[in-house]
Amino acid sequence: MMVAMVVGVTMVNVVPGEEKSVYNELTGIDGIRDIFHVFGEYDFVVIMEVEGLSTLNKLVDSIREIKGVTSTQTIVGAEL
Repeated sequence: MMVAMVVGVTMVNVVPGEEKSVYNELTGIDGIRDIFHVFGEYDFVVIMEVEGLSTLNKLVDSIREIKGVTSTQTIVGAEL
């Protein structure tokens, strides 16, 4: 059985001044395809692509555990 690829977009808020260290942590996580530092309500938009929803959930959990991350909001999509 083939597992469908899942794409997640997570918006991340961090403690002011911790952007660089959070970015450096994000770059070392498998499954993260792109990271954008943005201005406005969120500090980063993280694009993830993994096999299966459970893997995506674990990936988002690992982002939440990074020192300096205060909150996340995730949108999930799957290939049709």
